[in-house]
Amino acid sequence: MTRHVRAPFFEIGVKNYLYGDAVLELARVADEEAGRYDVDVLFIAPLVELRRVCEHTSRLIVLAPHMDLIDPGRGLSKILPESVRAVGAAGVVMNHIEDPMSIGMLRRSIERARELGLLSFVCADSIEEAEALARFRPDVINPEPSDRIGTSGGVPLGFAADSTRAVHAVSPQTLVEQAAGITSPEDVHALIASGADGVGVASGIVAAPDPVRAARDMIGALAHARDQRIAGTVPASERNACHGD
Repeated sequence: MTRHVRAPFFEIGVKNYLYGDAVLELARVADEEAGRYDVDVLFIAPLVELRRVCEHTSRLIVLAPHMDLIDPGRGLSKILPESVRAVGAAGVVMNHIEDPMSIGMLRRSIERARELGLLSFVCADSIEEAEALARFRPDVINPEPSDRIGTSGGVPLGFAADSTRAVHAVSPQTLVEQAAGITSPEDVHALIASGADGVGVASGIVAAPDPVRAARDMIGALAHARDQRIAGTVPASERNACHGD
């Protein structure tokens, strides 16, 4: 059965900034913070670290960075979807700008993930592409313009609001993650306070001088904004921009 992701959620993308024991250290910290704040934290681990991260954490929703459309059998160097599930991963990232997929392949990959009970986390390069991909009903869509990846300054609240509305209009059950350019707890807080479903951070954490501290601070900021949303104490300037209500 596919694991459900609760909004608002936090996502950490390791890419290849960290490796070996540093990945596990960050995963354990993220796992601890997920429990501390009762927040769903997605953790995109390098393929070679998937099993170790899954076996040494209990709260993380661990995602593989890719899978291939192959069946058990031949396919040296390819990533078998069944293997991703077998090591304990909960889902798979698809169509990242560093590993783009055709529309047909993406549709089949979402279907294959669904058959195996894996979450489908789909990247898009624009609001228009996110809206189109929402027709395939993935679990999470990350509308992340390529020109903002690795920058700073956070996601504009207008973009967050427009992308969330566009995806939800097509697939209300699909969660929309805001990412790219998020480098501070303040960025995280502003997005979640405004109504975003989730926030994702890669270099803002894993390339920070202290990744562990960065992860703790940002997950804490998300939890604080979530609690403000529940209590109805979000400042008027931030309230419900993404949900438009």
